[in-house]
This record gives sequence, C-alpha cells and structure tokens, in this order.
Amino acid sequence: MLSFLIQKEFLQIRRNAFLPRLIIAFPVMVMCIMPWVMNMEVKNIVVDVVDNDRSRYSQQLVHSIEASRYFIFNGQKPTYAVALDDIQKSRADVAVVIRQGYGKRLSNGQSTGDGDVLIAANAVNGTKGAIGSSYLTQIIVDNLSTRQLVNSLTLYNKGQNYKVFMIPALLAIVVMLMCGFLPALNIVSEKETGTIEQINVTPVSKHVFILSKLIPYWMIALAVVSICLVLSWLVYGIVSQGSLWLVYMLAMLLALFFSSLGLVISNHSDTLQQAIFVMWFFVVCMLLLSGLFTPTRSMPTWAFATTYVNPMSHFIEAVRTVFVRGGSFPSISSHVYALAGLSLLMAVWAVRSYKKNQ
Repeated sequence: MLSFLIQKEFLQIRRNAFLPRLIIAFPVMVMCIMPWVMNMEVKNIVVDVVDNDRSRYSQQLVHSIEASRYFIFNGQKPTYAVALDDIQKSRADVAVVIRQGYGKRLSNGQSTGDGDVLIAANAVNGTKGAIGSSYLTQIIVDNLSTRQLVNSLTLYNKGQNYKVFMIPALLAIVVMLMCGFLPALNIVSEKETGTIEQINVTPVSKHVFILSKLIPYWMIALAVVSICLVLSWLVYGIVSQGSLWLVYMLAMLLALFFSSLGLVISNHSDTLQQAIFVMWFFVVCMLLLSGLFTPTRSMPTWAFATTYVNPMSHFIEAVRTVFVRGGSFPSISSHVYALAGLSLLMAVWAVRSYKKNQ
C-alpha cells in the first residue's frame, strides 16, 4: 500500500508542469548566484581624508588608506567641515582627520594621543559604518611606528573565503524551503481539489498516509543536496573537509523536521494562502534566530535560549563543523541528537494532527 501511495505522489509531482523545474532550478540558482552576493565583507567604502599634519608619517597613512582594496579614495579635503558635508550629502561614507603633530610624536617615539586620528563614519547603514571604521582602525594601527608585530594563525578556511562559510548555510536554506513549503501545500491542495476525500474513505492508516507524503520529499532533499555539493565543487572548487555521510545525515534530519512541519501546517490549514503565510512565519523566525547571518552569542539571553529548540541552529552549527573544519561525529553529536529529537517529535505531531474524518 505504501509503495502505491509513494508512486501516486511522484506522479502528481511529475504531472505538475512547474514543480520538476523548480526542484532543479532552485538549488542551481541558489548555488550559482547566492555565494557571490551573500557576503559580509564590505567593500567600496568612499573615504575622505583631512591631513592637518602634512608630515611624512601622515602621508604614509593616507597612502595606506588609498591603497586599500576596501576603500574608494575620495581625495584629501581642506577641513573637517568639508568632509562632513560630503558625508551628509552621501558623497562619502567615512572621513579620516589627522591632527597636527601626529608625525612629530611618532618621530620622537611617543605614543599618539587621544584624538590624533579621528574617524567619522556614516552609520545610517550600521554594518557599513561599523566595519568601515574597523578597517580604518586596523590600517591606522598598522602604520604606527611604535606598534608591536602580531602574528595571526587561521586554523580553518585559511584563505578567509566567505563562500566556504556560506555554502553550508545555503544547504540549510535550500532544504528548508524545498522540504518545508512543498509539503505544506500538499494536503491543503488536495483539500481544495477534493481528492483528499478519496483517501479518507480508504482503510489506509494515518501513519502510512503521512509517511507516503514524507518519503518523496526526503528523496527530493537528497537530490537537491547532491546538486548543491556538485555545484560547490564544479563552480567554486569547494568540497567538504569532513565526511559527506555526515552532511547527508544532517540534511535528512533537517528535511524530516521541515517536511513534518509542512504537513502539520497543511493539516491545520483550509486554504493554500493560509498554509503559505503560516509556513512563512515559522521559516523567517527560525532563519533569523539560527545564527546563519549573525552569531547567536550576540543575541540577548532570552533570544539565545530559542536556539536550543531551533533545528536550523543545530543544523548550521553542525554542518559548518563538518564542512569547514572537518569535524567527526563526536564533535557534532549533541546537535545530531537535538536535531533527531526535534524531527521525530514533529513527525509524530504530523501523524497525530491528520484526521481522516475531516
């Protein structure tokens, strides 16, 4: 009985003119476009410089800023007021003001005083202002003649390639959207067309019916994850540093959770519009609280507590450990157990929430 129901699901997917194309095109688009644009590295920061010192040391600092690949040098301005006017009129993002006497103190072996270099940043775009100021601060520190040499050692992702960091997160997004929204629209679409009534009058048990709805999307999850990993290798030359079996195991657990969540929402929804909006609410909340875009430790305590019951948070932390660091099962075991527990709980809920007499 189960095999015939699974065959029915695949026939419905194949006869849909849109879904087969979506299953192939969506992961291809995500992997070929998103790693180039989902980048937290800030570039093309327009900077004005006001050099009130005009010394060799101040000009060395100016040339260092000008040579940086992160900045667009907007020239030297005569006064701070002129530079500030550029910021107010959005002609510049940051202004650097070098106070008179900066070079003299450095040549005498003295430490620079407070206010020797002023950084004024346009923080309307908070990320751009904060990171741009951080870049400038590092350049200023590197140009101090009294600085101590500091060697840094990068253990993982030594090239600091942001695509290596984002590809595991994109796997999570693809699995979440494909295995969340498609099941959420499945049962409710059968309610609207009336075909669910034909299932309700058969002796098919609830768990067999729900399992027949879940298995096709697990297979779809395997397919899209494979497409993503192949494209990661072909397009970017990036491969998992750890076991691919662990990556697939994590993907299947995440697919189980979101496909079950989609069916729970579908069981409680009467229209496609209702199912879409409810699913979108949960997807956005779990995505923003998962640590995909911002570190979870930066969240307030009450918000960080939600990561313990957020499957996206467990998946992203675990898959990055495997994909980037080459971690083994013991290093991600706590996340695997948490993800498995949440997924099984949601699967049980999906079975219990389906009512054959609806």
